[in-house]
Amino acid sequence: MNTNANPDNNSTGSGAERMSETAAGNTGSADSTGNDRLEPPGYSPAPDGNGDAPDHRGHPGDAAPTGLDIMTPRQAETSVLQYDRPGDSLLAPKRLISLEARNVSAWFGTHKVLERVSLTMEPGTVTALIGPSGCGKSTFLRILNRMHEMVTGASLGGQVILGDKDIYDLDTRPTDVRRRIGMVFQKPNPFPAMSIYDNVASGLKLAGIKVANKDAVVEVSLRRAGLWNEVQRRLRTPGGALSGGQQQRLCIARALAVSPDVLLMDEPCSALDPTSTNRIEETIAELENQVTIVIVTHNMQQAQRVSRNCAFFLAAEDTPGHIVESGPTDKMFGSPDDPRTSDYVHGRFG
Repeated sequence: MNTNANPDNNSTGSGAERMSETAAGNTGSADSTGNDRLEPPGYSPAPDGNGDAPDHRGHPGDAAPTGLDIMTPRQAETSVLQYDRPGDSLLAPKRLISLEARNVSAWFGTHKVLERVSLTMEPGTVTALIGPSGCGKSTFLRILNRMHEMVTGASLGGQVILGDKDIYDLDTRPTDVRRRIGMVFQKPNPFPAMSIYDNVASGLKLAGIKVANKDAVVEVSLRRAGLWNEVQRRLRTPGGALSGGQQQRLCIARALAVSPDVLLMDEPCSALDPTSTNRIEETIAELENQVTIVIVTHNMQQAQRVSRNCAFFLAAEDTPGHIVESGPTDKMFGSPDDPRTSDYVHGRFG
């Protein structure tokens, strides 16, 4: 596999490419075959026709790239969400939105970890990402809400389309992306000394969102996460006092408080007991028609239970992570096209 490409200063590439170039102080590249492949900073460009590698390194006199604003909202641009009475139907986005990755490649330094991954995550469905450890599933998930760029030395190419807009366009702020594409991590991470109520409401504060009725937002979010009946009489107690499964659902409620279009879940049940895992899976099933969900899991039975679509990732020592096969979960587990998929889902490796 040839991962070296000739630089090309074409500024019309994807938003992800331009973002990586700006963050690194480099310009993008397209190889001579027209692949429009971006190589990360530090990647040796292929020789040109004269055998010399073009020099596109930054110069001392160049202006430093503008830093990315990760968490601080602009007060003048805070949004207002209108919630109805808490007793009304659970609030779902008025229009369910799809998420699509197009030819996404990723690097850590010069090490390529993802190779041209394309996947459509359909609106209002659960898509499971499966595959052995180290094949790039979690990296791909972090790319979907611009967390990959927070890692020193990380870069990427390709596009991630939310609705009809590339989330890596230069005029799109990372904080706005993360408001619309929420994340639930492998280990529950509520603010332990903060009350249950304030844990949920903190999502609004971090996103710079003002609401007319914060109590309604907290209740609706906890109901959608399947936690309201268990905590409604102790909303002012610390979130850290909840069980592991309850803490994970509290994190889901916090993510839902800002009414995201997409919810990403990185092995949300890996640290939980079977009973708590079952409750999280019930919550995912209840949310399926309200928000687009993408979940990483190593549990094949869980992938079958909760997802409608599935994508199988695989990597080898000399091959970056890529999608071997994707499609409806029933087909992926029942009659996959690739024998490697069948071997993995039936436990013959991985």
